[in-house]
Amino acid sequence: MNKVVLVGRLTRDIELRYTQKGTAVATFTLAVNRRFKQEGQPDADFINCVAWGNQGENASKYVGKGSQVGVYGRIQTRSYETNEGNKRYVTEIVCEEIEFLSSGSGQGRQGGGYSPARQDQSRQDQDYGVPMDDFQPLEDEDDDLPF
Repeated sequence: MNKVVLVGRLTRDIELRYTQKGTAVATFTLAVNRRFKQEGQPDADFINCVAWGNQGENASKYVGKGSQVGVYGRIQTRSYETNEGNKRYVTEIVCEEIEFLSSGSGQGRQGGGYSPARQDQSRQDQDYGVPMDDFQPLEDEDDDLPF
């Protein structure tokens, strides 16, 4: 199983490029705080991430440096050869899903931060077409369970 879940802040704006076939490739670095502190200061890991296609394009439009995001994906290693003939190894997270949690330092991009109050209000205003008083409580039938 190869699954990664991270929450962190972008260390820089997302770099968006396109392959020769026109597929979007977005790369960014995520600063993820560690649980422990070193000499009173929080320590962080800086993790390289890549997002392909529409997901990468959307991320580059809506989040920027300092934005908090949640990343779901898999870890991948690859190697390549530099122009000087040196072999380089890269470990990165291939994003399967990116959640925009908060905007960064106010650089014009809007994050998709979660607001429980706003979410609950929209549920209260929603009309499901059935009056709520038509529901009756279920009887407690725990005695009939086979376990």
